[in-house]
Amino acid sequence: MIAATATAPAASSETGPRPSTWSRTSTTGRALLATVLATGVTTFMFLPLLALHLSAAGTPVGRVGLLIGLLSLCGQGFSVISGLLVDRVGARHTTTAGFACRIAGYLLIAVGGPALVPGIAAVGIGGSLLVLSVKARLVTEAAAHDDTRGMLALRSTFGNVGVVLGPALGAIAYPLGFDTILGAAVLSHLLLGFHLTFLTKDGSKGEPGAPQPSTPAPTSVPAPIRTPSPARRGPAVLFAAAIAYWAIYSQLNSVIPLTAKTLTGSTAAISVVFTLNGALVLLCQYTLLRRFLGHLPPRTFLVTGFTAFALAYLALLPQAGWLSLLLFTVPATLAEMLIGPSLDELAVTTAPHHRTGRALGLLGLAGAIGSPLGAVLGTRLLQSLQGGPGVWLTVTVAAALAAAACLLLPPQRR
Repeated sequence: MIAATATAPAASSETGPRPSTWSRTSTTGRALLATVLATGVTTFMFLPLLALHLSAAGTPVGRVGLLIGLLSLCGQGFSVISGLLVDRVGARHTTTAGFACRIAGYLLIAVGGPALVPGIAAVGIGGSLLVLSVKARLVTEAAAHDDTRGMLALRSTFGNVGVVLGPALGAIAYPLGFDTILGAAVLSHLLLGFHLTFLTKDGSKGEPGAPQPSTPAPTSVPAPIRTPSPARRGPAVLFAAAIAYWAIYSQLNSVIPLTAKTLTGSTAAISVVFTLNGALVLLCQYTLLRRFLGHLPPRTFLVTGFTAFALAYLALLPQAGWLSLLLFTVPATLAEMLIGPSLDELAVTTAPHHRTGRALGLLGLAGAIGSPLGAVLGTRLLQSLQGGPGVWLTVTVAAALAAAACLLLPPQRR
């Protein structure tokens, strides 16, 4: 983010609405966004049906759980290494490695037998390489226009389209055989990998890990987009906030499905929650962050987002059936829209030069810690308190404490 300076010419101030992020994105940037969409679709075609495929193949239930856990562990747990690779060898090469690793993993899963475990590990590691490298390249793309927030919001929107379309397409393709889904994933990764490796040009001047030119920047306008934190506590607070976010967010996949059924008596209630959540994110996130609230600093988004989480879980206290569930879903979705991109934005705009990958990798590590921790603590709490108000009061207090902790982050001006 570039702060206004006295030496900047007055004509540089923006007049009228800013062009959309998509319209200012290069051909390579659009190909990267298409990659986010395609990998999101194929991942969510594959992931929800993997357990069914393994069970149908005679894999014991306990082993199925371990294999799914291995996929998650390799995906999120490898994120720090993926980030270091982005910084050391460059995001472009890391993207190619991610495609190759995922293609090999899908093929090994198709073979099955002894190849199944390394195949699942390869899919998880390849996914980590792709997510980190593509995000770093998109941030570099956006830095030329000082539009990091818009690009991260647009990336999130493309990813959520994949989350919505993937399970539906997977359900259509599954009767044709699980190998059909694996084949679609391999084919899409081959085409995208070839295109991004051989047919696109990076603005490599700013690519993480790429050699940088020695041409000095003009003195009248500050060249760096980053604003290093003036306080040492900043990175630690950001990492803790990321862990808190994923711990609270994980309740959507662990505690909320059980609560939704209890509140409404319907097993379809959680589907309504996720459908409404996905629709709101797709329709509102980019416009909200880029156009309506673009003038606000990311710290404000984090504080507001965790406050929204606290209000969402307070809405479950009355146990008022569908009304409580709907009153929970709206602020919880607002929290998701505000917090996720803001964590990424703060990470990349405060990271030292050539450390974008490491900063994003640490956020991935926070997810690897927070998600299972939150799921375990949430389900234990639900069981010990038998679904009483103590569960929601505990999560509400945790979200409020996280909001207060975010106030310790150094202020930044847009």
